Amino acid sequence: MIKKLIHESIKSHQKTTGLIDNYLIEKVKSSSSIIIETLRNGKKVMWCGNGGSAAQANHLSAELVGGMYTKKIQPFASICLNSDTAFITAWSNDDNFENIFLRQLQSLGCKGDILFVLSTSGNSKNIVNAASYALNNGIKVISLTGDSGGAIKEFSDININIPSNDTQRIQEIHILIGHIICDIIENNI
Repeated sequence: MIKKLIHESIKSHQKTTGLIDNYLIEKVKSSSSIIIETLRNGKKVMWCGNGGSAAQANHLSAELVGGMYTKKIQPFASICLNSDTAFITAWSNDDNFENIFLRQLQSLGCKGDILFVLSTSGNSKNIVNAASYALNNGIKVISLTGDSGGAIKEFSDININIPSNDTQRIQEIHILIGHIICDIIENNI
């Protein structure tokens, strides 16, 4: 299924051709399995990113709550941390932008949850701080990154890295991978 979905997208993602090997497939399978286990255990997935990655995090979280192909009777527990603009703007103004996701994890995160982060550089301080907190508090971290993976890969249980430094191409592949993961989850729970 993963190969089929990736091959359907290759026409608009020619740079992905070299990634369709065991590396990508195993990382997507592992990420999907961890999320499925987390949701089956009554835990939640929390998403975050900055800029375009924030929009994608919000989009992918919505796919789990609403369903991509089916309207589930029971939605999956998924929340996007960058959706609370009142908190983000207040906390950034009164404290520090580098702690916006960390602060929300302190409030919402529980041992056994997952933090799923999207970052094209992998170096966003607010993402790295949240991932560090997550790992120290029993929250698994899955990251989608680009270029070298940046600092976030050191704080990730699973890092899916797109070897490119072109932000737009990285984000195109991130949304493809995110949709595949959501599709696998929907078809297995």
